[in-house]
This record gives sequence, structure tokens and C-alpha cells, in this order.
Amino acid sequence: MNLKKITALALGAVMAVSMAVPTFAADEVETVTDGKLTVATSPDFAPYEFYSIDKDGNPSLAGFDMDLAKYIADKMGLELEVIPMDFDGVLSELSQKNVDLGMAGLSPDPAREDAMDFSDIYYEGGQSFVTVKDKADKFKTLEDANNADYSIGAQTGSIQLTLANENAPDADIVSLPKVTDLITELLTGKMDGAFIETAVAESYKENYPDLEIVCDVPYEATGSSIGVAKGNEALLKAVNEAIKSAKEDGSLDKFVADATELAAGQTYEGTLDDNGAVPETDAE
Repeated sequence: MNLKKITALALGAVMAVSMAVPTFAADEVETVTDGKLTVATSPDFAPYEFYSIDKDGNPSLAGFDMDLAKYIADKMGLELEVIPMDFDGVLSELSQKNVDLGMAGLSPDPAREDAMDFSDIYYEGGQSFVTVKDKADKFKTLEDANNADYSIGAQTGSIQLTLANENAPDADIVSLPKVTDLITELLTGKMDGAFIETAVAESYKENYPDLEIVCDVPYEATGSSIGVAKGNEALLKAVNEAIKSAKEDGSLDKFVADATELAAGQTYEGTLDDNGAVPETDAE
């Protein structure tokens, strides 16, 4: 896996810079690399994480997960290092303790508890079933997706894939590595519907008005958590205290608002090429 590391300095162009006073001295919390907080993310999940494209066409990692990551690192007095990758890679790297945190709109799924610890919920989200306007009449209810004639998608390794299999077991379930892949398949008519996190679905709908959010998908574990390397109790405590602080001082609300606004502009969702640029085939 080609892992491109992005330091906090590279994030600063589009992210609110936290001036938080460190809560923990860096030597009180053990991390993968001394003096750094290493975070794995999947930048295809706006407004959580994505690339914002400036007027010159330069991509900068953005999203409220990334703002929160910077806030947490500042609280701990650590340098932030972000490693973008596909979503299933986030789960794998975290389970192998190659990174300290996984921040990718993670749902605190009990099935993942052997691979990671979960922080407190930092964002209350939901799950949605999405299609395109021309096919919306086919899906009056979620039960209509459970049809062998339909191709239904979800992101590889995600809770949405589990929800797809639970709610549409008779359909042709297609697992793709990026949410952008799902959107492309929907818009080109190759896929009939997809299970996508609600805030992410709403963000894509802003940029692709032909998308239609049909209905909510029931799911007990609502909200998003940060995945923490298993057994690192000091780190988990520090993350939870930072989340609490970000909620109380209003920073988290600002991160969400800023990311939502950026996500409505020019963006790229996916990993960059070896030169740190948007791949030519994906450039607008």
C-alpha cells in the first residue's frame, strides 16, 4: 500500500488552526512515532474528509475529521501526521497498530471492537439509502431494495456494506472501495441504489443534484467515533477529553460548518497520485 504522509503544515491552508493549550505532555501518551499523532483517513467521505481544490487547482486535505484531528494533536502537544488511504486500509492499519487513530466517519460497530477501541461519539449522524431521481419511484420504502433485479452498492469494509446485506440480501450487492465509485455507478446507471452515511450523501447531493436520498436506514449505533489503537488507554482518554473540549468550546460545530461549506465547492475525493496531485483521469 502506497501511504502518503501529510503533516499538519500541509493541512493548514484549508483547516481552522487550533490554538488549544496542550492537555497532556507528549511524553505522557505513547504513540507510534514519538512526538507525533499518526492518523489514517479515507479522503472520499465529504464533509468528514476530502480534498478541497483551490483556484489554482491545488488539492488540500480538508473536512471536519481533519480539523478535529488537528485539535486533538494540539491538545496533546503533538505534531499531526495524516496518512490517506482507502477505507478498508484504515481499518487494517489501525488493527495492526501501524497508526494511532483512524478517522474516517467510523461507526462504533461492535464487530470492530477486537481490532480497535472507540472514542466517545463526536458526531451524531445517520444512514441513508440513495438512488437517482429517475429511479426514485422504484424505492417507495427500504424494503423495495431487496430485489434480485437490482444492483445495490456500499463501500468496502464499511458498516453500510453490513446494512446493505441485512436490508437487501436478495439484491446483487456490490462492494466498491470508494464512495466516489458508488456515486459514479449510480449516475451512469450501472447501479440502482447505495447505502451511504447521511451527511456524506447530503454532501454529494449538493454537487450532483440528480442524486436522491430515498429514506433513512435504521441502525442502532448512530453517530461517529474515532478508532484508537487497541489497548492504548492513555491515548483513548486524551482523545475523549479533546472531543469533550471541542464540543464545549464550540470548535466542533465550527469544524462541521466550515467543512460543509468547503464540500459544496470544488473538491476531489480519493487518494492523490505519487506527485501529490489529483490523478489526471479524475481532474475536472
